[in-house]
Amino acid sequence: MDARDDWTPVVDLIERVVGDADLMSSVVAGVRTMVREVAALPSADIAGHTRALLVAATRALAARRGPTEAELSFVEELAVTRARQGVPVEAVLGAIHVAERAIWSRAREVAGAAGVGAERLLDARELYDDWAEAVRARLIAAHRATKAGQGPRTRDREAAILRRLLDGGSAGALAAAEAGLPVAGGLWVLAGRPGEAAAGLERSLRDQPPVLCAVVDGLLVGVLGRAPSSRVARAGVVAGLAGPAEPEELAAVRHLAVAALSAAESAGRTGVVHVARVPALAAVVDRADLAAVLLDHHRPAWTALGARAEPVARAVCAWLEADRDVDVAAERLFVHPNTVRNRLQRFAEVTGIDPSATFGGVDAWWLCHSWLAQA
Repeated sequence: MDARDDWTPVVDLIERVVGDADLMSSVVAGVRTMVREVAALPSADIAGHTRALLVAATRALAARRGPTEAELSFVEELAVTRARQGVPVEAVLGAIHVAERAIWSRAREVAGAAGVGAERLLDARELYDDWAEAVRARLIAAHRATKAGQGPRTRDREAAILRRLLDGGSAGALAAAEAGLPVAGGLWVLAGRPGEAAAGLERSLRDQPPVLCAVVDGLLVGVLGRAPSSRVARAGVVAGLAGPAEPEELAAVRHLAVAALSAAESAGRTGVVHVARVPALAAVVDRADLAAVLLDHHRPAWTALGARAEPVARAVCAWLEADRDVDVAAERLFVHPNTVRNRLQRFAEVTGIDPSATFGGVDAWWLCHSWLAQA
């Protein structure tokens, strides 16, 4: 790659500048002094939005592209938030301008030491101005729509931000900044089933701010800035949990939380179950493709069992989930212990799987659980 096309030093420079805590404190103080309409806003709020905006813009100019939809959505959410805080759009633009000026001034001071020439920095600033101009129209339009009562409802906005956060990557980082979620120490993702029973779970989550919580793709999903409190665990419903992780990694973390939920439900667990507590079960229930192969391979066995297929499957699951204790399994099934033994033997005969073996037990539970799920 031609050195003239390598923008990595510029990106590193800007990210290092906006990552300077002392500088950001000075920038925030300047913004609050010069734009009195934002003086009442929390310092962390102003700093988080400023940092996210500059980093997103710098990465965009390094890629020689305009703003992505995720970046435009971030700006739109900023406009909606400020409008609802009563901050005029002129003040929003003014605060951004003051922050930009201070950060680019510091970048000029340290550019030489960072190996970034004055001409390259000037090119970067010009490209940044082009990017900023492209997003300014979205910011103004969103702010005016909100003031006119046409903006999204709070719940809708929360769900929209949560979806972007769960996308992970740079979109996730922007959404975390918009939501005011801390990134130091990582974020946690919790997944549960929506409905009346989950109402207490949602209330307990919202009592532990900062948190984003909404129904996404049929599940109640919450992203938390710290591990769930004991009150969340006592909500009386099952939920899957994964984390902590950086905002950029939340797409994978959400997948783990959903797998933990399915695993906990399969094992009859209650409360909040971290995926690390059910890793084998989570891996099993997450592989629908392998479950389909298992079912297809043992279809003759299901047919051979006939009317006894379901009772046999229940006996195998109950026995394995009772740690291979025949008496406990029999008590749960309301049958004689010998009935459990006979059904285990019949299962082994028709499938060729020995449920008493370590891996045979895993295969037996998986197959019988899949049988019962499709019955």
